[in-house]
Amino acid sequence: MVKKTVKIAVSGKGGVGKTLVSGVLACFFAGKGLKTIAIDADPSPNLALTLGLDLEKAREIVPISENRELVESKTGTSFSGVYRLSFTVDDIVRDFTVQTPCNVSLMVMGTVRSMGAGCTCAANAVVRALLRHLVVERDEVVIVDMEAGVEHLGRGTAKNVDVMLIVTDSSIKSLETAKYIYQLAKDAGIERVFLVGNKVAGELQKEAVQGFAEDNSLDLLEFVPFDQQVIDAETRGYTPLQHEESTAIQTIRDLGERLIQLK
Repeated sequence: MVKKTVKIAVSGKGGVGKTLVSGVLACFFAGKGLKTIAIDADPSPNLALTLGLDLEKAREIVPISENRELVESKTGTSFSGVYRLSFTVDDIVRDFTVQTPCNVSLMVMGTVRSMGAGCTCAANAVVRALLRHLVVERDEVVIVDMEAGVEHLGRGTAKNVDVMLIVTDSSIKSLETAKYIYQLAKDAGIERVFLVGNKVAGELQKEAVQGFAEDNSLDLLEFVPFDQQVIDAETRGYTPLQHEESTAIQTIRDLGERLIQLK
């Protein structure tokens, strides 16, 4: 995958550290001089803080799905209960991305219900169209910080994702969730799906993740070590990226190098 446009989706059970992985990778690619868009598609968005925005600015961001004026302008019709399914989203990318200190353009999507839940509301239509545009049609690095699944991605969009990284810690709950997401991603047409063990403290936890991956035929790409500096930064509400010497941060950057070299 030696190219300057790459689409990466990052998923996993809540609390495993997928936002850290998403944020560090986004800043890594931007630091390489590549135009990079980070999409926060998690129901509890906090990628802005990881990318270096302060808490006040992060709180000012209105998710796309909650921007009623925008949604209405894109989908509204003169008929009650009826909305447009075809509309352009280029202007949303231009007008509603937020520039972050590490030169990554951030877009916060907001909550989207599962395709199987029968929800066809206008806000979902806008978010899905926007995701498809960013992943399928744009020529730049796109990092999507997702919820635990592939619900944000329709099949046509998912097939254009170059890599899905499923972040997990060593707990059995996280590993079982990772196994579930792995199969969903494969079924959706994503060819390169990898497990990333995070917050790994010691050989016992490493062996737990590695053993689970081997037993369930999951491709394991990397172990990110537990790092107290990351925990402290997140506890205090500032970006862990300030800790240049962090072993966890450096490992994720090394992961970025490996993703560039994948073929």
